[in-house]
Amino acid sequence: MQSVQNRRSFLAGLTTAGFAALAGPRGACSEEAPLETTVVRFPKSPGMCFAPQFIAEDLLRAEGFSDFQQVSSVAGLRSTAMLARGEVDFSIDYAIAFVIPIDAGAPIKVLTGVHVGCYELIAHEGINSVLDLKGRRVAAGLNLGSDPYIFVSAMASHVGLDPLKDINWITSDVKGIDLFMQRKVDAFLSFPPEVQELRARHIGHVIVSSILDRPWSQYFCCMLAANANYAAKYPAATKRVVRAILKASDFCVSDPERVARLLIDRGYTRQFDPALQALMEIPYGKWREYDPEDTIRFFALRLHEAGMIKSSPQKIIADGTDWRLLKELKRELKA
Repeated sequence: MQSVQNRRSFLAGLTTAGFAALAGPRGACSEEAPLETTVVRFPKSPGMCFAPQFIAEDLLRAEGFSDFQQVSSVAGLRSTAMLARGEVDFSIDYAIAFVIPIDAGAPIKVLTGVHVGCYELIAHEGINSVLDLKGRRVAAGLNLGSDPYIFVSAMASHVGLDPLKDINWITSDVKGIDLFMQRKVDAFLSFPPEVQELRARHIGHVIVSSILDRPWSQYFCCMLAANANYAAKYPAATKRVVRAILKASDFCVSDPERVARLLIDRGYTRQFDPALQALMEIPYGKWREYDPEDTIRFFALRLHEAGMIKSSPQKIIADGTDWRLLKELKRELKA
């Protein structure tokens, strides 16, 4: 056992060293303003598609951060709540999940898109579209406020269904994938590596793929946001964090095998093949091409249609986004 652990540590070290070397001796340009702080905190998130955050530590250290923390949730708070309360400084999360706290006045600034689609809506036989969910049982996670509930509600409202009246939501502390395999629900929203595992086992079928199906494939799935107070107080640090995350996204494209090994070595996932497949499928390189403002506008419209927010998309964008650093970094990271 000790030799296996030593080998894992050795391989993880090689991987880490490789990313540090690719990042260069220092990520920041010499003419940039000095860091105002060397501390940066992210939530300890479970989503494997958040891979850029999980591999960014080495890049952040190259940017001058000496204290990188991943903070565990207390009392079941989701990452957007931790961000709003200042318990973390940055968070990668689903774009749609940022809109609701921004509508409520939370001090959150969305700064960039990270990647397009990762989730798939999976159903049993006899269900071939979102419209077919009318009257069906759909996994909603722990409560009517979870990511699956919000995403599927947006899909339902987009095709004219009333999410509250037309869908039979099943709340449970049992994972959606387990409820689905036990046939206790007719559909559920899956995230990597569940998507890849179900596909390999030929269980269920996809009725919406956020990678392939419009309009969902036209918008960012996951985005990076900062606590607004941190961003205002530490603008140089904020820029370097955004740069590190975008570089990490590029590594997911250029070397997915190395990233998959690092995810396993650091305990973010257990199986190499599904992790590698997910990294190769998720379009991490789209941050240069897609307009993140379009994403916030699209999801704000969907949530407004579903009655989940009161603010207009224009107000959500004005209050909760800042694209200035992204524009600078697009010019800087052209290659």
